[in-house]
Amino acid sequence: FPPAVFPLSCVVQNYSWGKVGLESEVAKLVASGDPLIQIQPDQPYAELWMGTHPRGDALIRDNRIPQKTLGQWIADNPACLGAKVKDAFQGQLPFLFKVLSVNTALSVQAHPNKELAAKLHAQFPEHYPDANHKPEMAIALTPFEGMCGFRPVEEIVSFLQNVPELRALIGEVAAEQLERSGSDDPRGVSAALRVCFTRLMKSEKKFFVDQLNMLVKRISQEVAEGKDTSGSNGDLLLRLHSQYPGDIGCFTIYFLNLVRLEPGEAMFLGANEPHAYLHGDCVEIMACSDNTVRAGLTPKFIDVLTLCEMLNYTPAPSSSKIFPAAQSQLDPNVYLYDPPVPDFTIMRIEIPASIKLYLISAMDSASILLVIQGTAVGTSTAAASEMSLHRGSVLFISANESISLHLSSPDGMLLFRACCLL
Repeated sequence: FPPAVFPLSCVVQNYSWGKVGLESEVAKLVASGDPLIQIQPDQPYAELWMGTHPRGDALIRDNRIPQKTLGQWIADNPACLGAKVKDAFQGQLPFLFKVLSVNTALSVQAHPNKELAAKLHAQFPEHYPDANHKPEMAIALTPFEGMCGFRPVEEIVSFLQNVPELRALIGEVAAEQLERSGSDDPRGVSAALRVCFTRLMKSEKKFFVDQLNMLVKRISQEVAEGKDTSGSNGDLLLRLHSQYPGDIGCFTIYFLNLVRLEPGEAMFLGANEPHAYLHGDCVEIMACSDNTVRAGLTPKFIDVLTLCEMLNYTPAPSSSKIFPAAQSQLDPNVYLYDPPVPDFTIMRIEIPASIKLYLISAMDSASILLVIQGTAVGTSTAAASEMSLHRGSVLFISANESISLHLSSPDGMLLFRACCLL
């Protein structure tokens, strides 16, 4: 039998928003995973891709395996996915697992549902390269900030009253309609919110740049005078404006929740949920798709009309955006992040220092294992030889295979395991 459990060498993406050099968790993991890799101190290390995506297919680090990449190996051995996964996802690994290190904000974006993805792909294949949906989930490795979903209406109304530049862009009629919309009529609230947000996003370039400059000038003066600018969300505005001067995305801070995650906390981004990651390091998992509809904080192609049409305009507090992990009934060291989509699940595995032998259990799905901290020697009947595991190690585990970890670190281990639980 060919080995069905093997180490991977994964692709780094050097997008400009990434953290630089060894400030980046991606760079740190790559450097500890492979000591031969030189980290460039002035280069951004934004994403580590663990999967079979054509723009970042993981390399197999086992010279007994003839296939060079994980994608080729799965194509030749589709049973490794597990029977259910193989049938449900046409012989493809259904998820892409990542580590992100965010220094400056990513674009304000949302991902289409399957129906819209098919339509966008048919109409504009150059911008929407596939017909799949792209739900995603982020789990913080360091304190992590992002914007996600529409704020409660009273927060937006308060900004409309405190930020005259915002009110000018939206216009008096739309602003008053939102102010009058009552909580007893959720459809009316969503309709009013849609009008306000669409008016903002479609405002004339020259007009919004003037208003943004006025706002930045006013807040900078207030900061210089030692005033409290929280009523205009001043800190975040100045930060985003310094990263993306003159960008309409700076105004989205008045509509979207600011969500702060502590390490181990997660947010799940379903279809049509507006979001933008702002800062920090996380592991992320998503369905296999590149479909992103963008509308600000980016030099890339933006599609404001599609974005404003598709969004979920249901207001909710930022606390509701934190996705809970459930401790496994079978193993108290495992915390499950199991979102309401079939494509993926993540397990956080925390092994205390008192445990010297731990079993990574078999499941009916292929999985990818990432070591964040700790060291161990892994043995498996499906692996050709024993594997040394340390910070930055990434392993592919075929369905129905298990691994015994012989721990050697004084402070235990932290692992994340990405899989598909159908």
